[in-house]
Amino acid sequence: MNLLVIFFAAIFVNNFVLSKFLGICPFLGVSKKVETAAGMSLAVTFVMAMASAATYLVYNFILVKFNIPYLYNIAFILIIASLVQFIEMFIKKSSPTLYQALGVYLPLITTNCAVLGVTVSNMQDNYNFIESIVNGVGAALGFGLAIILFAGIRERIERNNILSAVKGFPIALISAGLMSIAFLGFSGLL
Repeated sequence: MNLLVIFFAAIFVNNFVLSKFLGICPFLGVSKKVETAAGMSLAVTFVMAMASAATYLVYNFILVKFNIPYLYNIAFILIIASLVQFIEMFIKKSSPTLYQALGVYLPLITTNCAVLGVTVSNMQDNYNFIESIVNGVGAALGFGLAIILFAGIRERIERNNILSAVKGFPIALISAGLMSIAFLGFSGLL
């Protein structure tokens, strides 16, 4: 039961993009098309799940064991950067069109504060190994849900007549704000 609460809370209640406002750069930058947003969400899901597992192991079995837990930021960033390099090489080989579509935003997963945020929150909430992975996957699915929904909204907005004063990025920010308000409706459920 506890794992389900962690999972659904990470997706809806504690959504890293819409509730904690982490990972905004790829959220706004890669959300112009649903296909690109889906590709980014898959890459972020892989990185967040693997980073949650790897950082748990490194933190508990290396940093704490050698009494250097204060180095967690450096260690976590190195782990995340390594995972992003792996996923970047994989996408470049397996789907060159997706690699081109993601462009600069794929390497930016390394500095995506949502990925670092989930690993740090796992540590601060004292989650065990399984709970860390469940929280990481839930947070990644929450990120994916947010970015794909937002991409769908942006595609639909592009097909409609709107005032020229809010066309483009301003209407995207207004839409993101409204999505955030909608997700705040989940607060207090879990």
